[in-house]
Amino acid sequence: MKRSNKMIVIFPLLAFTLLVSFLSYYFKHDNVSNTTILEGHHIIYSMNKKEILLPSIEEQHSIAQADIKDIKNRWESESLHPTQWGEQVTGVKNKLETNDHVIALTFDACGGPYGSGYDEKLIRYLRENNIPATLFINARWIKENRSVFLELSEDPLFYIENHGTEHLPLSINGGTAWGISGTKSVEEVIAEVMENQLLISEITGRKPSFFRSGTAYYDEVAVNIVNDLGLSVVNYNVLGDAGATFTSEQVKNSLLASQPGSIVLLHMNQPTSGTAEGIIEAIPILQQQGFEFVTLYDYSLSE
Repeated sequence: MKRSNKMIVIFPLLAFTLLVSFLSYYFKHDNVSNTTILEGHHIIYSMNKKEILLPSIEEQHSIAQADIKDIKNRWESESLHPTQWGEQVTGVKNKLETNDHVIALTFDACGGPYGSGYDEKLIRYLRENNIPATLFINARWIKENRSVFLELSEDPLFYIENHGTEHLPLSINGGTAWGISGTKSVEEVIAEVMENQLLISEITGRKPSFFRSGTAYYDEVAVNIVNDLGLSVVNYNVLGDAGATFTSEQVKNSLLASQPGSIVLLHMNQPTSGTAEGIIEAIPILQQQGFEFVTLYDYSLSE
């Protein structure tokens, strides 16, 4: 069933976040006139001039850290024995729950020594053609591209989501994917998710609702921990560019294999790859076939 008006998933354990998330949603879609900071607090002015005082970033972090500690202690008190490891383990969302002819394009920005580029051609095409997308951004990429990140976060075409802090596979016992060692404990799982979550929240004033790990690998216990932290884990059912290694023709063919409700995994951090050109070639064909493009907030998600 289609979600109404891009409903934002609420952080369940943080009482103040109910207010913050609602306001973030409301003002993004109802043209708030301006936002200022006064004495450490955000004061948001609505179109009817009402002022709403929100907790400062420092206060939000203090509350968040207290709840994170409770979650950590609870999970560490349990006997945990994951039995699954991969991209499509129990609890991971891989498609939109619909038969409508819609596709959700998702783009990862991974960061690191070889992953901090910016595919300006790709983003320019999306903007010029009014194609919405969901952007999963890693903390390392944000730190290398702060001004671009701010610009993207303010663009109503895009939603910014959480792609982890160090771009690690998410595991409670050190699972490995593509030669990358994953997190090794509950504490490391939480740090990989929440350090970037708090970074994005601090910069943008909005908390992501979705998480995708580096390499998109998880065990099912780690997925449950992410859910407990208030996020849904989202992967894909169309591998769009294989880590930005596909040629433009391969990217095009992957996109043309999309079905109603597909979530496509692509990358926006490798400007010399074939991703942008493949997308530019595929999107007009998909539109001729009757497909529209949406974000992850427009529909419910399923495994």
